Amino acid sequence: MTQQKTVSEAINYRRSVRIYDENKTIDSSIVKKCIEQASLAPTSSNMQLWEFYHITSKEVITKIAPLCFNQNAAKTAQELVVFVVRKDLWRKRAKANLDFMDEAFGKNTPKSKQSSREKVARNYYGKLIPFVYFDFFGILGIFKYLLTLITGLFKPIYREVKNSDMRIVAHKTCGLAAQTFMLSMASEGYDTCPMEGSDTWRIKRVLGLPVSAEINMIVSCGIRKPEGVYGKRFRIPFDEVYKKI
Repeated sequence: MTQQKTVSEAINYRRSVRIYDENKTIDSSIVKKCIEQASLAPTSSNMQLWEFYHITSKEVITKIAPLCFNQNAAKTAQELVVFVVRKDLWRKRAKANLDFMDEAFGKNTPKSKQSSREKVARNYYGKLIPFVYFDFFGILGIFKYLLTLITGLFKPIYREVKNSDMRIVAHKTCGLAAQTFMLSMASEGYDTCPMEGSDTWRIKRVLGLPVSAEINMIVSCGIRKPEGVYGKRFRIPFDEVYKKI
């Protein structure tokens, strides 16, 4: 059994692997454990507007590979994990946070006896989250944007309130989960490749996803072949991207 890598070792080991060794299998239970660790990734407002589809069926992988334009990373993959954004579930996720507060603080506590922390948290999920996430064909988003423009003249204010803004927020946090997953896999000595090149509409049909769901990325999984890593890693010089203030 391979010894688990440290965080630094996993970061350096991880590469986008394009060709996997089809003679070397991976343990689905370990992949599932890595997905569980991905669910611990940071998420905006703890809304967790994501779902993770763990594809172990060779039949389904065979269906999805052409929809990833027959990339070698998809064709030779042992398993796939599809990271899906579910912004449409914001009401359900907000309620889950409120239910968690019932467990943490007690249910039906009179406002006069609630701690300041509880009041802020309940107002956040009960009032602020609906204000930010609710929209109607983008119309309310424009109204909220204008409201923030006016209010922002007088004080700092959160400005990303349009429907398109909240979509970006949901995709960012789903991307954090995908990265956490890939590093977790690297720590196990397993390889991955994040793929954005795909026909997401057709893949949604294969997985039976609703129209409102959006695929963030598909991550293929396996054990690398030496030729599966396309050369030495290239990065822009660090001094060019690092800005100390």
